Amino acid sequence: MTTTLTDDTGAGRFELRIDGVPAAIEDYTLEDGVISFNHTEALDGFEGTGAARQLAERILDEARRRGLQVLPVCPYIASFIGRHPETYLDLVPTDRRAEFGL
Repeated sequence: MTTTLTDDTGAGRFELRIDGVPAAIEDYTLEDGVISFNHTEALDGFEGTGAARQLAERILDEARRRGLQVLPVCPYIASFIGRHPETYLDLVPTDRRAEFGL
C-alpha cells in the first residue's frame, strides 16, 4: 500500500491518497508561520480504515518540517494531539493550548 500526501496550497487543502485514491482531506489556513487545521475528513470508503489518523500524523509532521506553529481548530486534530502530546503538543503555542483543550 502506497500513501502520498499532497498540498494544494491554492485550495488550502492537504490530501492523503492511498494507492492513488483520495482517502482523507484536511482543510487549512496558513498565515504568518501559523497553520490552522480546520476540518478533517475521511472520504467515502475510507472511514474506519485509519486514513484520518495517517493524515493527522503526516500533516503534523509536515508542519514541524516547515517550522510552523499549529492551531488545531478541528476537534479531530486537537484530540489527536491530546492523545500524542509527547510527539505533537510542542507545535501548539503554549498560550493557545487551553483554547483547544490541551
